[in-house]
Amino acid sequence: MSIPRIYQVLRRDRETADTVTLTLEPRENPVPPFRPGQFAMVYAFPRGEVPLSVSGTTPSGTGLLHTVRAVGAVTRALHDLRPGQQVGVRGPLGTPWDLGPARGRDLLLIAGGLGLAALRPLLLQALARPRSYRGITLLIGARTPADLLYRDRYRSWSAHARVAAIVDRADEAWTGQVGVVTTLLDRVPLRPQHTAAYLCGPEVMMRATARDLAHRGVPSCRIFLSLERTMRCGTGHCGQCQIGPLLVCRDGPVAAWDHVEPLLAVREL
Repeated sequence: MSIPRIYQVLRRDRETADTVTLTLEPRENPVPPFRPGQFAMVYAFPRGEVPLSVSGTTPSGTGLLHTVRAVGAVTRALHDLRPGQQVGVRGPLGTPWDLGPARGRDLLLIAGGLGLAALRPLLLQALARPRSYRGITLLIGARTPADLLYRDRYRSWSAHARVAAIVDRADEAWTGQVGVVTTLLDRVPLRPQHTAAYLCGPEVMMRATARDLAHRGVPSCRIFLSLERTMRCGTGHCGQCQIGPLLVCRDGPVAAWDHVEPLLAVREL
């Protein structure tokens, strides 16, 4: 098991009432470069460590961005960090997103809640070379308008991508769609045989969305999900993140729908 390397909080940007993005810079040798979709085990001294998707990197390439929602003791400790404080980082861990199957096709990204954090590096990579795709579409779902991540970036992303958001519950100021994220698929000019889809969010949302896409004709081998399970070691030794024959920290988190559909169909697996 790798030893955490020390990183210092450079910035703390509030995203929502319970979510912040931390910009971390190494105090010593940085961890090796991350690829979009991979994660790190981030240690909050002395609380413990949790797996966090890398939501971006700094221009130098050595700093990491992690978007953290306060949901437990460790994530609360990370959420409350201020610039100058330190954390431990282990990584890169897990399998990355692969944009290869999307090149020359329609690229469809579907995010639910905090899942947009894991998809953000993939989106930025695609936006850097938009002509590599027939089109780029980002569909975003959240509980309420106040829970939408990176809302101030939607306008700039829209320069080269179709961006649409939907919420479960609207407020008085919301003029967009209300409902589940799969509702937005009816508004997308989907060309199923020429589409590659990348999903991240709550498991129930990903299952429903992947099934919907496959039913519409998107090949299951070109529907990719980022799986989530409780992780302890991040290296495939403890078995806490097992789904059938898969260990999410080692064999995932990114996996194709044709591989994981039968596993996710079994409750509590």
